[in-house]
Parts: sequence; C-alpha cells; structure tokens
Amino acid sequence: MAHEHHESFISKYIFSQDHKMIARQYLITGIFMGFVGGFLSIFFRLQLGWDGIDFTWLNGLFGNYLSSNFNEATGDVSYVLAPDKYLALVTMHGTILVFFVLTAGLSGTFSNLLIPLQIGARDMASPFLNMLSYWFFFLSTVIMLVSLFIETGPASAGWTIYPPLSALPKAIPGSGLGMTLWLASMAIFIASSLMGALNYISTVLNMRTKGLSMKKLPLTIWAFFLTAILGTLSFPVLFSAALLLIFDRSFGTSFYLDGIYLADGGVLDKTGGSPILFQHLFWFLGHPEVYIILMPALGITSEVISTNARKPIFGYKAMVISLLGISVLSFIVWGHHMFVTGMNPFLGSIFMIVTLIIAVPSAIKTFNYLATLWKGNIHFTNGMMFAIGLVSLFISGGLTGIWLGNAAIDIPLHNTYFVVAHFHIVMGASAIFGMFSGVYHWFPKMFGRMMDKKLGYIHFWLTFISVYLVFFPMHFIGLAGVPRRYYAFTNFDFADDFLDLNKFITYAAILGFAAQFVFLYNFIKSAISGEKAVKNPWRANTLEWSTEVNPGHGNWVGAIPSVYRGPHEYSKPGVDRDFLPQWISEEDLNQAVDYDSEDHDPIKRDVPSTTQNEESVTE
Repeated sequence: MAHEHHESFISKYIFSQDHKMIARQYLITGIFMGFVGGFLSIFFRLQLGWDGIDFTWLNGLFGNYLSSNFNEATGDVSYVLAPDKYLALVTMHGTILVFFVLTAGLSGTFSNLLIPLQIGARDMASPFLNMLSYWFFFLSTVIMLVSLFIETGPASAGWTIYPPLSALPKAIPGSGLGMTLWLASMAIFIASSLMGALNYISTVLNMRTKGLSMKKLPLTIWAFFLTAILGTLSFPVLFSAALLLIFDRSFGTSFYLDGIYLADGGVLDKTGGSPILFQHLFWFLGHPEVYIILMPALGITSEVISTNARKPIFGYKAMVISLLGISVLSFIVWGHHMFVTGMNPFLGSIFMIVTLIIAVPSAIKTFNYLATLWKGNIHFTNGMMFAIGLVSLFISGGLTGIWLGNAAIDIPLHNTYFVVAHFHIVMGASAIFGMFSGVYHWFPKMFGRMMDKKLGYIHFWLTFISVYLVFFPMHFIGLAGVPRRYYAFTNFDFADDFLDLNKFITYAAILGFAAQFVFLYNFIKSAISGEKAVKNPWRANTLEWSTEVNPGHGNWVGAIPSVYRGPHEYSKPGVDRDFLPQWISEEDLNQAVDYDSEDHDPIKRDVPSTTQNEESVTE
C-alpha cells in the first residue's frame, strides 16, 4: 500500500528521495549543462569561422580566455581567443556534453523517471542511494564549472585527456589545477554513476509487479537495464585510469610516462610507462560509453515510435537481442579508436572485424524502426518528430562508422573533421534527439502539463536542419584532410578553399544553438502554465499512464496494478480497440470497462482513421 509522505520543502524539492523529483533534478541540471557546453562550442566556432575575431565584448566575463592584440596602425586594442584556451574550450565542451548531458542528463533523467513507473514499483530499490547519486552528480558539475574560471584555465588535454599533457602538471597551463579539478570532478561523477546504475539494476531485477516478466518489459526498461550494466562494468576502468594518472602527476610514478623531452632541453627522469596504456584503459570505457549514451535514446525511441505509429514494435525479441548483442560487443571493439597508435596489424584486423559485426545489431534496430513506421497510423507529435529524427541521424551517422571501422580508411581520416562529423551525428545529435523525444513524450508525467506543440515543431525543424548543415559538410572537409582540434584553418594553404564553408558551418551552429532557446522557453512556460494534461494523453499501454496525472510519492493510490500483456499491443488484429493497456485484464476488456474517464473513455473509442491528426489524439 502507498503511504502518505509529509515532507518539508527541503525534503521534497531538494534532498528528495522520490524518483520522479530526482528525475526532474537530473533533467534540469542536464539542460543547464547543455547550454553551457553549447555556448562553449559557439565560442570556439566563431574563432574557426573568423580567425582572430574580436572578442572584446566578452573581455569582462572571459578575460582569462582572451589575449590582447595591439594594432600599431590604428592604436586600437582587440581581444582574441588565446590559442592555448581554444583547446581548453574544446576539452570542456566534449567533457560536459558526453558525461554531464548525454550520460547523466539522459540516463539519469529517464531511468529515474520510468523504471519504477513502468515496472510497477513504488520507488527505486534504495531511494536514499538514489538521492546520493544525484547530489554526487551535482557536486561533480560544480567542480567542473569552477575549473572554467581559474586563472590558468580548465583542463586542456582534449576530452580524452591523453598523457603526457594530462600527466605533467607543468606541460601547459591547462595541465595544472584545471586538470586536477577535472580528475576530481570525474571521480565523483563515476561514483554517482555507479550508485545510480546499481540501483537501476536492483530495481529492475527485484521490484517488478505481478505478471511483469522480463519478456513483457518495455524496450525502454531493457535499454536502461543494459545501460546500467555497461556503466557498472566499464566506469571503474576509467576510474582506475584516472587514479594511475593522479599517481603520475603527484607521486612520482611512471605508468604513462617514458622518454619525455622537456621544453628547457632536459629529459624527464621517468621511464617505463606508456601513454598507449592510458588509451587502452580510457577506450575500454570510451566505447561502451557510446552505447551508455545511445541505448537509453534508442529505448525511448522504441516506445515513442510504437505509441505514435499505433503499431506493435516490429520484432520485439529481435530488438531485445540486438540490445544484448550491442552490450556484449561494445566491450571488445575499443581498439578501433587506436588504429593510429601503431598497433599490430593482426590485432587491428581483429578489432576491425568485430567493429563491423557490431553494425549488425544496430542495423536490426534501424530496420525494425522503419518497419514499425511502415503503413502505421502515424501521429506526428513533437516526441514522434524527434524519434524519427533520431532514426535519420542514426542511419546517416552509422554509415560513416562503417568507413571508420576499416583501419585502412580510419588511419588517414582519424585526425580529420570526418571523425568530428561522424561522432557528433551518430552519438551526439542522435542521443540529444532521443532526449528531446523523451522530454516531449513524458513531460505530462513529469509536470502534469502539456508542452506547446507549435513551439515544439519550430524547435524540431530548426534543430534538425541545423544539425545536418553543421555536420554534413564536415565530412567533405575531413576527406580533404583538414585536421581537427586546430586553432585556425588559415595555418594551411590547402584549407583556404574551405574558409567560406567553415563560416557557413558556424552560422548553422549559431542557428542550432538559438533553436534551443525556443525549447527552453517552451519547457519553462509549459511547466508553469501549460495546458493541463489528462491521465493518458498519448493513449499508451505502459504502466506509468495508469497513475494519476501528478502521482505522489509511492506512484499508485492503493494496490499496484498487475500486468496482463506485453507493452506494445496497438491495433491488434481482431480487436476493435486501438490499444490494450498492460494493466487491464481480459475480463475488463471484454466488459468495456470505463477505466479512465479523464481520457474520455479511450478504451471504447473506435480505431482512429489514417487521416486523424495529432490534435484529435491529444484533446
């Protein structure tokens, strides 16, 4: 039975142990960090578009990132982005987006929100541990943000923090205190991730409601469950790599250092280590991390597409097996990030073959999405638009992954903009689209209100168009050999041909960043004064829609409902009802019980026609 929880403001909204409030905390923190990471990218994109652009207007806020240039002819002083700070911005942009937005913001939000609701549990297995996981995450974000404002600047070794730049505190300004704060922040972040992952696994295995076998789990839960397992097995390896890095930095060891020549002409008196060891440890986490980010987005997409296509997800078992296949294979392909390290060609061929094999379960998911959409009675809700956008990006980004999985092609392309384009489309943009899809779809459950549809469409089209305008041209720049992570394109004569294209990319990036303010306005306005949601606005089958519009701590009033069928039974042949909720028994279905008057008795509603639009669905 549910219990009344008489909570103070602090215990309800700050140190909450309610999984739904913790999900909101993760989401709001992730959105904030997303805007920080996006702003940093616009900052360095302006430098790439117009080498030496005057940032005097930012001097008061970001003075330590700028260096002054004196024009002797005019006597004017301009402020340009300092070359050493350019790499710092790239480092922090990658770190914030990969870990704090796409890992914690995405998985932390929707795993917390949906796991108890979709499996029929009152809360997580350990609500207190769940609360701690968020506050450890919040503390890690604070430390990472603080590192942006120290005098020597934040970490500047790239988001992969390769040694020796990350192992020698005096290598460059960003190798000092900024790198120390990066390591401290990530150590706390990893602790947060492990607490959350163990909680998710325990909850799914032990707290499912009556009748909910693993074969009846929504694909969202399968994705969150396997993501948690990936994080539990891989994040400790990154922690170990960081710990050895701290030893090299502070305690005189030499795990990653050997034969380093110093700027003053001397030789570092540390031998026996190898920076390649760090790459092995980092990418053993780094490639599962790709799927720690992607799988929750794919799980969300599965639910949203099935619901809004009004069809069962095509090949449920195949989708589960593909998620299992991706989870296993992701641990044995890390070496494809290291083809350029000079690894033994035989070993490289093993990693290449396995990399190409992992494309198979990914392709299965893509084809199953397309088959679900085929001849579906599609309702183009905002969530559905972003889900379809994810499928588009996953296809276009995944195809270039087949190129880079081949060592003979990857070696010449590895350090070019081709990799930037592939990485951002297949992981960054795809996962962001999955996150937006989830926000629009489950916003009524999080806040009890509906988001504005028109603003949602504007947000989608501006974002979708800008993503392709930014990253599609980068493939051609990369094929021409333009290197990534360089401060300016003007350093190479052959790159002059792409200066105008690079300015175009910068304009498109500004458009995409501006579009996110449409989402932010819609999010805040709708949470405060949006149209009140009904109990089951999308006429979905999964258990979270059986709760009240604003469920209290405990989720269900009275007994937790039992589960009688799978999660994706829409437009079932021989049944004159559009959808069959998991929590309604066959007896009640046969009696056409009016189980939800707030939804205008949808169970007795006729199957909608193919011309029915979104407004008729949600009103």
